[in-house]
Amino acid sequence: MKINTDGVLLGAMASNNQAEKILDIGTGTGVIALMLAQRFIDAQIDAVEIDTSAAKTAGGNFKNSAFNDRLNIFPESVETFFNEHPGNKYDLIISNPPFYINSLESPKEKKTLAKHTDADFFGELIKGIAQHLSPKGLCWLILPVQTAELIKELATESGLYQHKIITVRSFEYSEPHREIVCFGFNDVLIETANFTIYEAIGVYSTQYKALLQPFFLNF
Repeated sequence: MKINTDGVLLGAMASNNQAEKILDIGTGTGVIALMLAQRFIDAQIDAVEIDTSAAKTAGGNFKNSAFNDRLNIFPESVETFFNEHPGNKYDLIISNPPFYINSLESPKEKKTLAKHTDADFFGELIKGIAQHLSPKGLCWLILPVQTAELIKELATESGLYQHKIITVRSFEYSEPHREIVCFGFNDVLIETANFTIYEAIGVYSTQYKALLQPFFLNF
């Protein structure tokens, strides 16, 4: 599981002031969790990953980082994690989840597991998030635009309100391909923003470089 644009955008943008407990669902090799540990210097972070190989790599990355005392890896499904920790509440829950709903599955099993799912998965995911979010907690997800519409409906059904929507495009005039969505229990005025990744083919935008400069050495 390579570092991908979706993950680093989410890890750099997700926020909740003074978050003390953070949950990263589907951490992969731990990149997002590590970014959050860098940003939230007092937070304890739990990271869940169902793929045992990726979870092992994430555990090694956590152990070898400067934040190893604040990072915990759980090599299991999020459903199992929620069932085993029913009382856990988090100030920030973040996920770059599987997102190809009812699409053709990859012939490679691990890629299928990482990227393919169905609507039922999201229904259970949002219910679990709502049950484990602290009263002032926030949930941040990055999703394809169509999937984000489903998630908004499911969040409303679970008593969550939209707080922020960031529309992500590859280029200034291209169609949006992702939305970063933020939910919480308070009914607030929804903030909207736009984010562009490239100025030209192979050239990152000033916006992208400014966001990720704290994490990428070549910026």
